[in-house]
Amino acid sequence: MSQSNTGHPKGLYVLFITEMWERFSYYGMRAIFVLFMAKALLFDKALGSQIYGSYTGLVYLTPLLGGYMADRYWGNRKSIIIGGILMAIGQFFMFIAGSFFQEAFAPMIMFVGLGFLIFGNGFFKPNISTMVGQLYPVGDKRVDSAFTIFYMGINLGAFIAPLLCGYLGDTGSPEDFKWGFLAACVGMVVSVILFISLKNKYIVTPEGEQIGVKPNVSRNDTDAATGEKKPFNPKQLYTWSAIFTALFVLFFFVFDLDLIGTVIFALTIVAPGFIISDDSLTKVEKDKIWVIYIAAFFVIFFWAAFEQAGASLTYFAEEQTDRNLFGSIVPASYFQSINAVAIVIFAPIFVWIWGGLGKRNLEPASPFKQAMGLFLLAIGYLVIAFGVKGIDPSTKVSMGWLVSLYTIHTFGELCLSPIGLSMVNKLSPARLASLLMGVWFLSTASANKFAGTLSSLYPEEVKIEKSFSNDTDIKNIEQLSSFMIDSSVWSADPKANSALTLAKLNTTKSSTGSDSIVGFESTSNKAEVSNFHLKLIKMANGNFDRAILVDDGSKLITQEITEKVIDRVAMKSTKIQIWNLAPEKPTFLGVQIKNLYDFFMVFVFMAGASSVILFFLSKKLLKMMHGVQ
Repeated sequence: MSQSNTGHPKGLYVLFITEMWERFSYYGMRAIFVLFMAKALLFDKALGSQIYGSYTGLVYLTPLLGGYMADRYWGNRKSIIIGGILMAIGQFFMFIAGSFFQEAFAPMIMFVGLGFLIFGNGFFKPNISTMVGQLYPVGDKRVDSAFTIFYMGINLGAFIAPLLCGYLGDTGSPEDFKWGFLAACVGMVVSVILFISLKNKYIVTPEGEQIGVKPNVSRNDTDAATGEKKPFNPKQLYTWSAIFTALFVLFFFVFDLDLIGTVIFALTIVAPGFIISDDSLTKVEKDKIWVIYIAAFFVIFFWAAFEQAGASLTYFAEEQTDRNLFGSIVPASYFQSINAVAIVIFAPIFVWIWGGLGKRNLEPASPFKQAMGLFLLAIGYLVIAFGVKGIDPSTKVSMGWLVSLYTIHTFGELCLSPIGLSMVNKLSPARLASLLMGVWFLSTASANKFAGTLSSLYPEEVKIEKSFSNDTDIKNIEQLSSFMIDSSVWSADPKANSALTLAKLNTTKSSTGSDSIVGFESTSNKAEVSNFHLKLIKMANGNFDRAILVDDGSKLITQEITEKVIDRVAMKSTKIQIWNLAPEKPTFLGVQIKNLYDFFMVFVFMAGASSVILFFLSKKLLKMMHGVQ
């Protein structure tokens, strides 16, 4: 099947539409994920951020496994189909969790769904990216623009997803999150069906051979004399297994990282070391692989800051952004579409710019482009840092600040991400193509886990501490009935305070060893609570209808009563939450994050420093690329 030297093969657009629907599924779920945990499951921001970071980190860790399976055994096509089916199952489990969010088993169902999504993405993600490069002859200058077009497919799905899934799920009612998850499930099913239907006809090499049917190892990982596959050296395997064990002990027991973070960060070191120590690699191959590794290290800092979109920036959009537009409230999840629509708009412009510079031999090399991307990321956070500097926590800022940040970040992403995928494809030995693509995504796994850690630094104004159910942990529940919050509180000036009844909380240990609420001792005293804090709590849990203050007014106890009809019998269910109205502010590298300005400046310094260092390393990296641009 011959292809034009100026146009692109039709297989590119098959991969484009397949990836578009898969990304619709991923970003649709991601757009409402932290909101689902905060509003339906009532997880605090720190816990939600850590779960989000662990999930997105593992999503980009498993491509290492998926790349290995494709390289050695399955081939790209089989891996993509298996991965797509697993992800569709995972989204359906998320729909079930959203359908039964009030039940105690809902978090467990959610974690099962996340597991299917994590492994499914691992088989899908690296293999579809690898197939893009195989559509073109070696050295074809269209590859960079092909990856940018492919990246437009990713972001077209990412643009539509928050709007549709957010419209269905982010309605202000926790009962509706399930519909957003169901839409994400349907998107994944469409992706798999399209790929299976079109792959044989269009996903072929310029010579007409089927791409991705055989394992990539068959392409050039054979011994010249015998024609047999060259296995990894057992000594190499044992050595790096021992190093992984040592790093695991160091990170888990000495640095006190959680299990997922320990595995991700240890593998981020061991997997690249395992590959580069392969004796069959030539010096030129090793130089090129080192370029991939060094670039991957710096993009960790890019994605750690960029991926705040799904966590801390969603919290910022929900609580600190004035989302009133022409009399309607814009759902917080919608803001995640800004980056995607900006990429769809500006990607062709970047293709034109790189193409024009390339014709004049002025196009910057990949390392320089990545340094530019990090610099633009720092500028985006600097803009929003000035937007929130000196404002009171109860003051909401214009949507323009968040729109500006996402737009500037888009320019940075277009400099870094599609160019990075193209660079890995051009620098990788063919026998290790998917595995090194997996290593590239492994750096993104570390970045996403790091992003969750950084998001947990978000300076919370209120924080849920405990949740109780009337079945096991609450006695004398009727005492709360006399402590009603006047509904006028919610429409009052957020900068003002309201006086609420102050009570003493009596607790004891239950049979399971956990705290149990025995009752309340009413006092004649009242204490003031910020209406802004009350609004934040109401925003997180809109169903509670009673509350009292305890601990000298530093904590608020809320009561939520719901009714369900079971076998035509109305059953009442009561939940009680304890909210800290003055949580301790987090610290990072010994510095306390007192406000949003401090929080955003962390990313300014991190991305800015990385940009400067990578810029000065770029000339050396260019030499190590041995003529590859």
